[in-house]
Amino acid sequence: MRPRDTALATLVAVIWGINFLAVDRGLQDLPPFAFVAVRFVFVALPAVFFVPRPRIGFWRVVAIGATISAGQFALLFLGMHLGAPTGLAPIVLQAQVLFTVVLSALFLRERPTGGQLVGVLVGAAGLAVVAVGRAAVAPVLPLLIVVGAAASWAVGNTLTRGVKASGLSLTIWSGLVVPVPLTLMSVIFEGPTAMVDAVAGISVGGILALAYTVLGASLVGYGIWNTLLSKYPTASVGPFAMLVPVVGVLAAWIALDELPTPTEAIGAVILLIGVAATVVLGRRHSRRSARSERSSTGAANAAIEPDGTAPVGAVRRSSDAPVWDTGSR
Repeated sequence: MRPRDTALATLVAVIWGINFLAVDRGLQDLPPFAFVAVRFVFVALPAVFFVPRPRIGFWRVVAIGATISAGQFALLFLGMHLGAPTGLAPIVLQAQVLFTVVLSALFLRERPTGGQLVGVLVGAAGLAVVAVGRAAVAPVLPLLIVVGAAASWAVGNTLTRGVKASGLSLTIWSGLVVPVPLTLMSVIFEGPTAMVDAVAGISVGGILALAYTVLGASLVGYGIWNTLLSKYPTASVGPFAMLVPVVGVLAAWIALDELPTPTEAIGAVILLIGVAATVVLGRRHSRRSARSERSSTGAANAAIEPDGTAPVGAVRRSSDAPVWDTGSR
């Protein structure tokens, strides 16, 4: 990647890492379900009138919106509202990579390599250590809710496999799915007037936090990220997403003086090692499959008969899709 684009990819990781601080600040003014609903009103509008609709089925868009947007963020915001640490949440959320591997194997028949399975097991062990460390100092339920957010994100990743659509377009149009159900959830669980009261009384800090999650994390972040993905292979851009939890931890430390306990820190490191191993080995497997496909295709082309027909038994192999995903923010 060119130095300028490397800097832009790093900038996106910083924007997404700091976004957890914005969420923490916004939750001081807005209840979690109301926060998600209002956020996605502004993510989808007015951008939906200017960004082309993704050319995929209606129900696929609804399902992706229900999992990646509504499910992930409703559970993440709820978990943070109930006490999941701002610095720990982005690390735990990376468990979505591990869940994606498992779901892709179960439902898409994307067989993971032995190395990837080891990465999943290491990551799961790290997640268990984090949970044990958290349970020793505070209720573990908020952390488990964030794990649920990671699982919802992974379901959305699985649904987006093979979708030929811009990530920004999909984010905006699937965002239309969010406001109505999250508004209903806010009315049911947070009170009939909770959203109206919170919006009416929102502070300047709350407005800035909301603006950051909409403009910074969703629109600017994805605008840059998808531009880079259009210019470079995913394997060149994707690793920068691993900087997000690092930035999140540092931001929480600097702004909130929040640090994980030693046990939580050890578990977090183990979890990130497992995630990194799963991602790296997934890319290597994908590249090997692509090379194998090119080799097989070249051999088949070389065996084409003079009349332009392929000999009996010549087949084209399709490459295996990678079993990881950088997801959405």
